[in-house]
Amino acid sequence: MSENILNLKDCLDFYILSGVDETCGDEPYACLKPVSEEKNELTKNKIPYSAVAGIESVKNAAALCQNISSIDELKKIVENFDGCALKYNAKNTVIGDGNPKAKIMFIGEAPGAEEDMIGKAFVGKSGQLLNKILAAIGLDRDHCYICNILPWRPPGNRAPSDAEIAICLPFLKKQIEIVKPDYIFTLGAVAANSLLEMSETVSKLRGKWMEYISGDGRNIKVMVGYHPAYLLRTPAQKAKMWADVLRLKNEIDKNN
Repeated sequence: MSENILNLKDCLDFYILSGVDETCGDEPYACLKPVSEEKNELTKNKIPYSAVAGIESVKNAAALCQNISSIDELKKIVENFDGCALKYNAKNTVIGDGNPKAKIMFIGEAPGAEEDMIGKAFVGKSGQLLNKILAAIGLDRDHCYICNILPWRPPGNRAPSDAEIAICLPFLKKQIEIVKPDYIFTLGAVAANSLLEMSETVSKLRGKWMEYISGDGRNIKVMVGYHPAYLLRTPAQKAKMWADVLRLKNEIDKNN
């Protein structure tokens, strides 16, 4: 198999990871002007250099995670990772907060302004609401591990791109392998769809147990719920979130 065909396959794999499901023209073309011999070669093969750079970032992130065995080690790796442009606009790298040996993991979308400023997950208004939700079922951060799909804040709190999610996902998956939770509660559609490799609304996914298979082969139960930020904007949905949190509590109690 020629190198050109391998490059095309990697490019297609990256597009699929990034959520691309249709083409915009009959022929592929390079979207950026090349500035080196390597980029010239990629353009000759009609592969956008930006896509190949994204592929390499995904591969590099996954490779860096292979021999990591603790959250502290992972944090150092992520802080030194240069494959995601979000890092250069963020003030802090935000990994996770809480108990790294917890049986319950909450996963959100990305750090907000206060999280970026402090360097800690879910410390703003959303985090305060999450603390209240946890307290209502007898939990606190000592009993949970809380993190996000992305370790860096997107500028202006914009929604993360599919490429940014694909690049950062290996870091989240490694956190799951290290913590080894029995239960995962995703907060919002971005977290749910990124982890479960789906494309659905929270309203369609919530209310039932789903499953995630970790990199080390563990079957982990997943409950999908609304993001606290959404609940702050739409208080009427708090009743549904309460029902989902109770499902989590009942399942934990049943298996203890």
